[in-house]
Amino acid sequence: MAIVGVLALQGSFTEHIAALRRLGVKGVEIRKPEQLHNVTSLIIPGGESTTMAKLAEYHNLFPALRDFVKTGRPVWGTCAGLIFLAEKAIGQKTGGQQLVGGLDCTVHRNFFGSQIQSFEAEVLAPELASKEGGPETFRGVFIRAPAILEVGPEVQVLADYPVPTNSLLSLDSSIEGQKVNVEEQSKVIVAVRQGNILGTAFHPELTADNRWHSYFLKMASEIGGEEASSSIVPVEVNISYNQKQLSDLPVYQ
Repeated sequence: MAIVGVLALQGSFTEHIAALRRLGVKGVEIRKPEQLHNVTSLIIPGGESTTMAKLAEYHNLFPALRDFVKTGRPVWGTCAGLIFLAEKAIGQKTGGQQLVGGLDCTVHRNFFGSQIQSFEAEVLAPELASKEGGPETFRGVFIRAPAILEVGPEVQVLADYPVPTNSLLSLDSSIEGQKVNVEEQSKVIVAVRQGNILGTAFHPELTADNRWHSYFLKMASEIGGEEASSSIVPVEVNISYNQKQLSDLPVYQ
């Protein structure tokens, strides 16, 4: 059976483990470097990225996390986890934070605003639908969410989201000397894949839609071939897609 590690320093790690359980896969909490030796893939959940980074540094996890990414085993970062995996992050607090890296992109921390500006929205993801079935949109839960501003040539964009131009005008006028063309840019990237790394700015673990977790599990088969495929327990996923508009959080305009 595949064993998926979920970094359990802070944030929504229990929700990820529950989503994996619904798919018939065992998820285990990871808090120490040596625990990474016993898992076939890793999820870095959403939470407060600065707090998670401080705890990871305290437990000396950063070297082990970087080594795990380099082994080619699947790694998925959601929200704060996406920030962890980015090669570059802007909009950080004074002094910044350590990053695991590996994902060739620039992330803007808290791009969508503060906690009270969190929202839900229908986001188009045709690649997800083609691989996992169901509708072409999914319910994106964005909580104090980051956004991806730039990606490298080997990064596959899986989903983006439209934003008002004035949101982009408020960004720093340059990123390491490279001008940001706010006139042409009318959307930001919210889901990407680069080889063994998956990154999402939203929280699939807070919805009943298991397709992102299923997509991640299948990455092991694609990366490792038959050997990895044999470690995944085949499951039948019966998802009931609720197309009714939810109103518990505002839709970002």
